[in-house]
Amino acid sequence: MPCLSLRSAPRRRTLFAFAVLSGTLLATGMARGADAPWPTQPVKLVVGFPAGTSPDTVARLIAEPLSQKLGKPVIVENKPGAAGNIGVDLVARATDGHTFGVTAHGPLTTSALLYPNLPYDVARDLQPLSLAAVSPQILVIDPKLPYATLRELVDDARAHHKEISYGSVGVGSGSHLTGELFAQEAGIRMMHVPYQGFPQVTMAVMSGQIQAGFMAPSGAIEQAKAGKVRVLGVTSAQPSPLAPGVPTVAQAAGLPGFAAELWIGAYAPRATPAPVAAMLAKEINAILRSAPVRARLAAQGWDATGGSPAEMAARIETDTRRWGEVIKRLGLKLE
Repeated sequence: MPCLSLRSAPRRRTLFAFAVLSGTLLATGMARGADAPWPTQPVKLVVGFPAGTSPDTVARLIAEPLSQKLGKPVIVENKPGAAGNIGVDLVARATDGHTFGVTAHGPLTTSALLYPNLPYDVARDLQPLSLAAVSPQILVIDPKLPYATLRELVDDARAHHKEISYGSVGVGSGSHLTGELFAQEAGIRMMHVPYQGFPQVTMAVMSGQIQAGFMAPSGAIEQAKAGKVRVLGVTSAQPSPLAPGVPTVAQAAGLPGFAAELWIGAYAPRATPAPVAAMLAKEINAILRSAPVRARLAAQGWDATGGSPAEMAARIETDTRRWGEVIKRLGLKLE
């Protein structure tokens, strides 16, 4: 057993008392934010991705009407880096009672498994407010390939032990993990080729560098209409209004239960008082129900779903489990 100096005891008691006092002052300050005057200062909406990305678009669509409702500025702050983890960590450590965040699903689901030294813990440090937008992915192939349907591709790959090359927007990304999940459930071999973004994936499929790709709906449908790619399925559990007439991958490949969606959500520090969190969740959902916001997101391939904090928490749990199994099987680790 380690020996403690008696002379260290007063200092330890002082430090302990300081920690208790600091915690009490923080809790008191946050509680005041739950009273009628909240917010008492501008609200920061942190986005861990660059301006112009989908999470940034969602945050800015929320910020203006939310500012009008609160009577205080709602300022979007872009803090990109580490696949969105930097922004989420900033929110997790915020203590001013006026800092919240919007993020893609990765930092709340897969990052804990991909990054060994992740500085925040989702369950300990954060609380969900609302799903904001959900998007399926579209499986496309080079139109020069001889497959008219996804079932034909799967049957041929199985029968002749073919390896299908596919592109994603990076190792550990949603499109990468979707491809690996599909390969596992379909019982075929697929070779992953990472790119910097969906435009590069699209060009690689169109030029025949790779055979397939999991793409965002807007780009996939546009290129399919131009005859530059062939659409074989949508990864949502049900047919998606974002991809009219396109069968689900589950239906097209005979894989009951297959589903893989990308999503964006709003969240808060765990210490945010319940009344403040509930009010923000309510207002964000009201904004997402507005026709202009829904139309703007649909044009970019996103369905403005909204949802309760409990529904978002369930989504985090489900996706963490689903993608965690894929990540563990592949042995993926990122720095």
